[in-house]
Amino acid sequence: MADHAAEHAAYPVGLRLSGRRVVVLGAGQVAQRRLPSLVAAGAEVLLISPSATPSVEAMADAGEVRWERRRYRDGDLDGAWYALISTDDPEANAAASQEAEDRRVWCVRSDDAEAATAWTPATGRSEGVTVAVLTGRDPRRSAAVRDAIVEGLRDGSLAAPHHRRPHTPGVALVGGGPGDPDLITVRGRRLLAEADVVIADRLGPRDLLAELPPHVEVIDAAKIPYGRFMAQEAINNALIEHAKAGKAVVRLKGGDPFVFGRGMEEAQALAEAGIPCTVVPGISSTISVPGAAGIPVTHRGVAHEFTVVSGHVAPDDERSLVDWPSLAKLRGTLVVLMGVENSGAIAAKLIEHGRPADTPAAVIQEGTTAAQRRVDATLATLGDTVRAEGVRPPAVIVVGDVVTVAPAPAPR
Repeated sequence: MADHAAEHAAYPVGLRLSGRRVVVLGAGQVAQRRLPSLVAAGAEVLLISPSATPSVEAMADAGEVRWERRRYRDGDLDGAWYALISTDDPEANAAASQEAEDRRVWCVRSDDAEAATAWTPATGRSEGVTVAVLTGRDPRRSAAVRDAIVEGLRDGSLAAPHHRRPHTPGVALVGGGPGDPDLITVRGRRLLAEADVVIADRLGPRDLLAELPPHVEVIDAAKIPYGRFMAQEAINNALIEHAKAGKAVVRLKGGDPFVFGRGMEEAQALAEAGIPCTVVPGISSTISVPGAAGIPVTHRGVAHEFTVVSGHVAPDDERSLVDWPSLAKLRGTLVVLMGVENSGAIAAKLIEHGRPADTPAAVIQEGTTAAQRRVDATLATLGDTVRAEGVRPPAVIVVGDVVTVAPAPAPR
């Protein structure tokens, strides 16, 4: 029978084992790997083995499986729907396999796949989907294919839209990360792949938009006409309008939605309109961009703190909410976002209130992207260096001794 079966491909099927008896013979490493899935399937597992690994024993102690501490006996498969044979006794395995054949019980054998009547696929789950891969006698290939599919489903690079389940109208505020499309979170990428409408910022990971299916409507937030509305109010209205039309909407932002991204303003507007809102945090450029340029924002013996401020308003501007004199007295790292235009004034204010003029500084433009470049200076030379080097936004400014804890990396 085994030779005849080997001539044909296995027929894939999903077994619904909830409340049904499954017998597992042997409690070693094979059983340790397979038992959690059987328990998760709701099977009533009878484990037969004189001994067990600590993990399997813990499952038995927790009542997840019923363990009889003995060897296999004829009749153990009575009433079973499925059997897993994984003992180290070839004679017992053969006898149990024959009993399974006689009783018409589907049987997996870890020691002899050809003698089995069933094979265990490499399985994985993502978003309610079970992926099962069989490649016959090459389990490593099965696992590799399984991993590729599951990873694609998780990160959104493999689109698998729901066709029987309608979209839940709402908005996801997704942090796209600092610029490199690979640095968006897995959840963010998956929601992007499931979107009907994407309203994107200029600083979001633009390369991800090219991967979207043709039916997805992509809207540049900077180009939303706002007439009598402020730009942010017009964006809020667009989010509400599309969500009320029953669309799954993603608001794709650079970095993190709540780090100088006006994400809370949008969340509040959606809440007032009764629109469900999901917030997906993103990797903020405050840490990732310095790190990509070889600068740790903290370092043992150098900096035990780091402070993040917005530099889009000059220090002497009455609209500024930053306490620059207090910042100048701190010894740790200062990270300034949106500060290119005001870099000279910021440096001068810090020096004025006590930060040494020779404090190292660095500016990283378009961090984590192919266009990334790093320019080094001191507080005293920061403004002039930014102008001389033609640094343009988006850029992150780092001030502190952490700038020089490692050699500046070669230009990308």
